Amino acid sequence: MIVDLNVGGALIPGLVVLAFLALFATITVLRLFAAMGLNRLFAHRPLAEIATFVIIYGLLVQNLPSIGLLP
Repeated sequence: MIVDLNVGGALIPGLVVLAFLALFATITVLRLFAAMGLNRLFAHRPLAEIATFVIIYGLLVQNLPSIGLLP
């Protein structure tokens, strides 16, 4: 189960925290794609960016609770 994060008395939902982690990971992956020239392979770049975010977010939601980073 993904729990809320308490920051100064304000509760932030755990899925929002995972979304920010996925956003930073997506930016990193897309920069690596650009550095290696893989951007040319995608016909619709915005669609590839959204798909990359969804894949990374899904992997985080699926795997973080199982390895113990989130209770």
